Amino acid sequence: MKSKLNQASFAAVAASMIALLFSANGSSAVAEERAPAAIESEPFTRFVSNPVIQQLPAESGEENIPDEVIGIEKELVPARTLAELVAAQPMRAELSRDMHCLAGAIYFEARGESLAGQLAVGSVIVERANSGRFPDSYCGVVFQRSQFSFVRGNRMPKIRTRSAAWRNAVAIAQIADGGSWESPADGALFFHATRVRPGWRLTRIARVDNHVFYR
Repeated sequence: MKSKLNQASFAAVAASMIALLFSANGSSAVAEERAPAAIESEPFTRFVSNPVIQQLPAESGEENIPDEVIGIEKELVPARTLAELVAAQPMRAELSRDMHCLAGAIYFEARGESLAGQLAVGSVIVERANSGRFPDSYCGVVFQRSQFSFVRGNRMPKIRTRSAAWRNAVAIAQIADGGSWESPADGALFFHATRVRPGWRLTRIARVDNHVFYR
């Protein structure tokens, strides 16, 4: 009888130990099933914030412009004085016939006057050629009969082409032709020396040096 009780006790203890073991494994499985999947299967990801460096736009006038473009823009900057603009004009080896006529008229009519006076004379010839009331070329205007006293036999006198006066006349002709400096007698179509009194019934615009200008 005692032997049967011992066997029953041993069986009960063994059953208790087996039940405890299965109960512990079951709790661990349930805990794993209820855990978030991200914690179970994905590694931790670290995000690092790095500063973004962006070049600031250049200030006005400091853009990254190629050198050749800067050179072009510098050439387009107006001169501060007419003398500076005259000095900046290229001295070409050869002139077209029309430009030679324009420079020649400036040379003979006003070479002893200021640059402004020379420009005023040159601008009259340009205005005439563009007016539709006179020949439409500089040579046509200059050689029109009884218009310019220096013209003799439809020809100009000889020009001292190596003189400073000629270089100035050529530069002023280029300025007048290009309209790159405003004439002090802008819009004038006629002029005469101050020593004469032609009695013209025209609108007087200005007197510049030794000439009076009209339109």
